Amino acid sequence: MLTAALALAATALPAQNAPATHSRRAAAILNDIRYLASDSLDGRLTGSPQNDSAAAYLARRFKRLGLKPGGDAGGYLQHWTVNSTSGTREAAVANHATENVVGILPGSDRRLAGQDVVIGAHFDHLGNGPFGSAAHGDSVHLIHHGADDNASGTAGVLEIARILSSRRPHPARTIVFVLFSGEEEGALGSAWYADHPAIPMDSTLAMLNLDMVGRMRDNRLLVLGALSATEWQPLLDSVDAPYHLDVHASGNGWGPSDQNSFYAKQRPVLHFFTDLHTDYHAPADTWDKINADGIETVAQLVADMARRLAARRGPLTFVNAAPPVMASGDRAYLGSIPDMTSEPGGVKLSGVSAGSPADSGGMRAGDVITAIGADSVASLADMQNALVKHHPGDRVDIKVRRGDQTITLSVTLGRRR
Repeated sequence: MLTAALALAATALPAQNAPATHSRRAAAILNDIRYLASDSLDGRLTGSPQNDSAAAYLARRFKRLGLKPGGDAGGYLQHWTVNSTSGTREAAVANHATENVVGILPGSDRRLAGQDVVIGAHFDHLGNGPFGSAAHGDSVHLIHHGADDNASGTAGVLEIARILSSRRPHPARTIVFVLFSGEEEGALGSAWYADHPAIPMDSTLAMLNLDMVGRMRDNRLLVLGALSATEWQPLLDSVDAPYHLDVHASGNGWGPSDQNSFYAKQRPVLHFFTDLHTDYHAPADTWDKINADGIETVAQLVADMARRLAARRGPLTFVNAAPPVMASGDRAYLGSIPDMTSEPGGVKLSGVSAGSPADSGGMRAGDVITAIGADSVASLADMQNALVKHHPGDRVDIKVRRGDQTITLSVTLGRRR
């Protein structure tokens, strides 16, 4: 009854103080985000009752869109239990039962309908912290609303499902829509789905992931994983032609989001993303800062990409890459927010998290990191490789280019939760 009441409340949210939107669809997208990022869902921590309520809401949305159930026992929910590891115990989610939400749009071409394109996003977030929080002080225990991360991607998947299910004919291949729990603890829900897919993974053409698509600025869209198939770049150029977005396509399929689980199965992937911001993993990531018109555009572009993929006569050409080297134990935390579209001889910062080591050490937006300790930094990969050599509490000299000057800042690294 509580779940039903919450769903009814979500459809009747008042419009006051809402960001301006330019279409009825953008307003509907924003309405989904307002519910998912509301105080009543308490940050949607994996395995929590509020996370379960979000899953039930999303299952009802799939049903109203006419998607076929793709979960367990003829339903939309795919149930799984979080393993007990040091990370999941620290996050206080170990051994918790949770669920993915799976809906299927059958393909219209009987020769291709046994193959699928997966479109996904994670709907969980950090609850009340402190695990994963970028906040400081008492704020780490506030509700982490997760409007951009990742109510935005979840609402985008719902809009893509609406677009594709409402057009005739349906896409030639089957489209499987999956909303994942457990991403914040390490893409656990997508890993579970990749091991228990609705359609065998060998028959999955590609996976399209929407994670943090709610803060589009200057029509800029990042598309990660563009090197996971040789055909991605020309396809992206063609699909974007009607939208004229400033698309930055880069990277192999490895990355800290749910596409990682599919790339590990040797499936081509794309991760659509509108860049980091200072509210990332903080309580201030709230619905009122969402650019719903931007999400609508991303959803239309991804729907167009899905239709093209579904109509292809042959597979994409998968490009493998070695997995990244992961740091073990405590990880050093800097708190810088990189501008992921620009590497002007270093890593340019779009900002720093308030109260972070970078902030306390005097770093600021516009700085370009060129060295960390003894290591030169020319790219994000260089920066990551330099940071993993250090430990929380280390005091390290960081060189930054600020305007025409290069200065050295002494920064005491923190601990990443």
